[in-house]
Amino acid sequence: MPKPYPREFRDDVVRVARDREPGVTVEQIAKDFGVHPMTLFKWLRQADIDAGAESGVGRGDSAELREARKRIKLLEQENEVLRRAAAYLSQEPAGKKLYPLVNELAADGIPVAVTCRVLNIARQPYYRWLARPVTDAELAEAYRADALFDAHRDDPEFGYRFLADEARAAGRPMTERTAWKICSGMGWWSTFARKRRRGRGGRPGPPVHDDLVKRDFTAGGPNRLWLADITEHRTGEGKLYLCAIKDVWSNRIVGCSIDSRMKSRLAVNALHNAVARRGDVAGCVLHTDRGSQFRSRKFVRALNQHRILGSMGRVGAAGDNAAMESFFGLLQNNVLDRRAWSIRQQLRTAMVTWIERTYHRRRRQRGLFRLTPIEYETIMTPPASQAA
Repeated sequence: MPKPYPREFRDDVVRVARDREPGVTVEQIAKDFGVHPMTLFKWLRQADIDAGAESGVGRGDSAELREARKRIKLLEQENEVLRRAAAYLSQEPAGKKLYPLVNELAADGIPVAVTCRVLNIARQPYYRWLARPVTDAELAEAYRADALFDAHRDDPEFGYRFLADEARAAGRPMTERTAWKICSGMGWWSTFARKRRRGRGGRPGPPVHDDLVKRDFTAGGPNRLWLADITEHRTGEGKLYLCAIKDVWSNRIVGCSIDSRMKSRLAVNALHNAVARRGDVAGCVLHTDRGSQFRSRKFVRALNQHRILGSMGRVGAAGDNAAMESFFGLLQNNVLDRRAWSIRQQLRTAMVTWIERTYHRRRRQRGLFRLTPIEYETIMTPPASQAA
């Protein structure tokens, strides 16, 4: 059974087909992106249905039904939390900690995350309470640190003053001195305001994986070694970020994601798109740099979900991910620096078109015996196991 194409890839192909130049047929667009013409016609019709231009069942209808059921279940759980909390607080003295109630509700099948959100308490101090009791001062500091961490994770460019404002808006007021002390102890610095120190005096982010590659960018088969990195380019509307994942065996870009913000979801979406295209990738090594997106909890959780082994190079050593840097160099010369881009959508279309049409299907590489990545995979992979 063929593997489904990632949603982001389908949307990009539909966008390229709609914005095609005069004289370019839909069949040619389908050939450039490696899909069947009928498949592309179906995607175009489905896009018209989703946009309301044609009658039919939109692809979001079934998803809306599932979301409605999930929402109903969530509302039932939230109502149960409120009911039990009202009864609990009416019997206990004021100031009683709510952690025992959270524990009781968890035993009855209500997730801790739901209970903590309804009661407006943080999960981290609750789990710490399960391990050992804490003092009120430690609890207050944990609440503040949790609020600062959430703000820093969402906006890593904020300094401690802005983080204190965000924590105050979230209901955890503190002085700027307190925010600085917590951020300094945890190493939460603004990615822009803090000057990067090079050499022995720098403080790079700690790696979450060992370096399993050691600059040996070779693989004996598909889905054994992947490389990932993020690049950016400025447009008239602001920056546009691309996270790409390359299979070292064939140099094919197996997954990518494009967004206007460089957050952890950019790397996570690229990984999910790659797995959707390649199927079972258990045991594959994914090598990256020490960027915060690749060290985030969401990305590490996605790696574990797909049973992929993480690998990280050193800080300031471009050669540790040189094979991926070479691809971005080609993209820079062939697309990014060719002209000035006024809007993000133009640059996005140009990038996906160059990757799928030119890099994958027209640009021959010496390392692949002067074959393109698609030709190399077609020749070297048995038909029964060819990836989509």
